[in-house]
Amino acid sequence: MYHDAMRDEHADATQRGEKHRLNAFLQFCDEHEIENLNELDGRDLFRYRTWRREGQGDGREPIKLVTLKGQLATLRRFLRFAENIDAVTHGLHEQLTLPTMSNGEDVSNSTLSPERTIEILDYLEGAEPASNNHLVLLLLWETGARTGAVRGLDLEDLDLDGSHPRFSGPAIQFVHRPETDTPLKNQNKGTRWNRISEKAARYIQDYIKYHRHDVTDEYGREPLITSSHGRPVGNTFRRILYRITRPCWRGEECPHDREIEDCEATRIEKASKCPSSRSPHDVRSGRVTYYRREDVPRRVVKDRLNASEDILDRHYDRRSDREQAEQRSDILPDI
Repeated sequence: MYHDAMRDEHADATQRGEKHRLNAFLQFCDEHEIENLNELDGRDLFRYRTWRREGQGDGREPIKLVTLKGQLATLRRFLRFAENIDAVTHGLHEQLTLPTMSNGEDVSNSTLSPERTIEILDYLEGAEPASNNHLVLLLLWETGARTGAVRGLDLEDLDLDGSHPRFSGPAIQFVHRPETDTPLKNQNKGTRWNRISEKAARYIQDYIKYHRHDVTDEYGREPLITSSHGRPVGNTFRRILYRITRPCWRGEECPHDREIEDCEATRIEKASKCPSSRSPHDVRSGRVTYYRREDVPRRVVKDRLNASEDILDRHYDRRSDREQAEQRSDILPDI
């Protein structure tokens, strides 16, 4: 019932995230023989918090505080819903306290630096130009878009010859299409055109000509990025990024003092285990960092990446304090 209620207000990715985070609570209830939510009380919630903090529910080491906070916040939202339908004692969600975070402790510092991104793109241009690997990273980097937006691109969303009356060069359009399984995170507000470079447009044309599978998805649409079966699943982009951001994948020496022959991260399915591997989110934060280093106005960055200025500052801008101070000094007249 909770997941059904979310369908009216939240994107598919948000729903999947909530469902995933609640799996641990279901496992806890099963292990502790809790079969009726009417019997759930504050002591059970405290036990769950301790159980989850120690890594129970996934067989791993104790989880990070930020991960615990996210898990408990999801459970609180579920309990609040359960109260509204008289499934638990009224006010129960208030008994589940969230851990207090230090300033910035709930923000990931992981990023793919602009310098590393450009190095990888240069390598891909030479080793496998206009391949799936190349085009995915190129589009994520040029636009700063989320993977869902790039995955949802169709051939009809491309203006590679600059014929659109509003633009003087090539551009692509991100469109919210929830009814055919490609929603944008911010729904209709996320629909937008983004200019791309002439170089990116040429690689897209080469991809369509030489590497794109001539397929449609299950809704009859023609996706830009394809697999042999149609539109790739969402996790494909994450797997691509994990794979191509490993230094050993490009023939470089391991910076982590690992023996490559013995390293599990050399296997494709274990690529995320490499300390150097990065996710699509890290490409987005690297792009924001690049824009801010170049003093691109925050309003422009906000509109291009479809995110609020607060979110950009808090979660994506990876400039060091020293970098920011130096940039301010370049503008201030008395320094």
